[in-house]
Amino acid sequence: MIMRIGGISLVQLLGIINFLLLLFQLSSGQHWIQVKIGMHRKVGLALVATASLHGFLAIVTAN
Repeated sequence: MIMRIGGISLVQLLGIINFLLLLFQLSSGQHWIQVKIGMHRKVGLALVATASLHGFLAIVTAN
C-alpha cells in the first residue's frame, strides 16, 4: 500500500521536505542567511523528525 497525497507518495513528499529543511540548515549554519539560534535549533529538530518518519515509511512500504 502506497500512501499518496495529491498524487505524490508520502515518502517522496517527506524527502522533498527533508531536502528543503536541509538547505535551510546549511544556509543558516554557514551564515548565508541570518536567523536566531532558536529557529536553527527548531528546524534541526523538525529535520530529525521528518527524516525519521521518511526512513520508517520507506522501509515499511518497500516490498
